[in-house]
Amino acid sequence: MAKAPDEITWLRVPADAEIPVEARALWDLPLEKLGFVPNVLRTMALRPTHLVRWRAYFDELMTGESGLTKAQREMIAVVVSAQNRCHYCLISHTAALRKLTGDPPLVDQLASNYRYADIEPNERAMLDYAVKLTVESHTCTREDVDRLRDAGWSDEDILDIAQVAGMFNLTNRLASGLGWQPNPEYFSLGR
Repeated sequence: MAKAPDEITWLRVPADAEIPVEARALWDLPLEKLGFVPNVLRTMALRPTHLVRWRAYFDELMTGESGLTKAQREMIAVVVSAQNRCHYCLISHTAALRKLTGDPPLVDQLASNYRYADIEPNERAMLDYAVKLTVESHTCTREDVDRLRDAGWSDEDILDIAQVAGMFNLTNRLASGLGWQPNPEYFSLGR
């Protein structure tokens, strides 16, 4: 059965009144910064406790203390989402990266094929590792970690790279498997 044009997921989306205050509080920041509530928050509100815990981990990975910049973390989000062909995450995180960098052509390059993007060598190593974790994690070896160290990343940074890639592999599968649709506002954000 095809979904309705205004449907944001294949699951039931809880009414605002059904969502506990703790989960609804997560909507305040994006409303203030973006002017809308990302559909991911509305769709995951079906399990409010999961939403709150997922969002806390997500926020720590994407904005917490790290040797990776916020833009580098979004680069991982974009490249992993491109590898997984995740419509929701690719649209929403290219928008976030455009806002962070002010460089729409770079973001388009990362989304279409990061290997053509004009990025720093350490960022290329970071993205090569994130892609390997995404498409063939079973082939990872100590040498993959050594390449990241050789590129200048600390062990803490390497853990952050792996965790951000892992977060987007999880979220991509939720978004694709449950039919999440990106907010229309994302398409023009940062352009």
